[in-house]
Amino acid sequence: MVYRRYGGPEVLEPAELPEPKTHVDTVLVRVKAAALNPADLALQAGALDDALETYFPVIPGWDIAGVVERPGPATPEFSAGSEVIGYVRGDVQRTHGGLAECVAADVRTLVRKPGTMSFTQASGLPLAGLTAYQAVVHALNVQQGETLLVHGAAGGVGSLAVQIALSRGARVIGTASERDHEYLRALGAEPVTYGCGVGDHVRELVPHGADAVLDTYGHGVLTAAARAAAHDARVASIADAGLTDVLRVFSRMDNADLGALVELAEADRLHVRIGATYPLERAADAQRALAAGDVAGKIVITIG
Repeated sequence: MVYRRYGGPEVLEPAELPEPKTHVDTVLVRVKAAALNPADLALQAGALDDALETYFPVIPGWDIAGVVERPGPATPEFSAGSEVIGYVRGDVQRTHGGLAECVAADVRTLVRKPGTMSFTQASGLPLAGLTAYQAVVHALNVQQGETLLVHGAAGGVGSLAVQIALSRGARVIGTASERDHEYLRALGAEPVTYGCGVGDHVRELVPHGADAVLDTYGHGVLTAAARAAAHDARVASIADAGLTDVLRVFSRMDNADLGALVELAEADRLHVRIGATYPLERAADAQRALAAGDVAGKIVITIG
């Protein structure tokens, strides 16, 4: 699926393109599943036209899971048949995205697929997982015995952040709508409902306030729930820019971080919540579902 101009889901169209070429340190991956992310919609709409070179047609999609079909001569990490996941974001937008039968991927963007996950589940791990891991581990440095408050805890990034923090021995409180409270309890978090008085509700659970706060929701929640944090709390956000004393988290591909996520998954300590799957030819419908925000869990395109 490609787009030949900026726009919404309506600009996506099927296309027959040549098989991607590979170089010495790239491999050809036959894609089995590709997860959607809000960034896909933003880029397709032209939101970063002033920051990224774009050459139409563009194949969108950064998160993939698939099988190596042809390794490069300088890629000893993988062989034909290796099952991999990848965060294939490029510095240029062109025909290298994941909504395709095959993608040529730099080996630095790939790691082995968790053996405990299906291709569908594994495709939802790279971007959301890296964002959550880098927020919890690097930005906030959440430690055993601390309390982490996650705003938007049932979302794609939030739910993974909950699990990563729990794996580090932290206590986790998560804000979410009522419909997701049982899901958060199943993960091991303590749910609190969004809305008026959320800071007081958190203080009822943690009188001294949360040691660390991760905002994956935005919409001014950090200001509205400021009372929930301890006076010296470490605060990070992936959704709200411009606040003082708040660490802004942007994900980046890091082989070691993505490998750590694979190890957590294989230890049964990290699961990806899948909300809906669509075949490749219905990618536009999948984007509409993502934009509507009504699906609880990752939206994945299945291919082949």
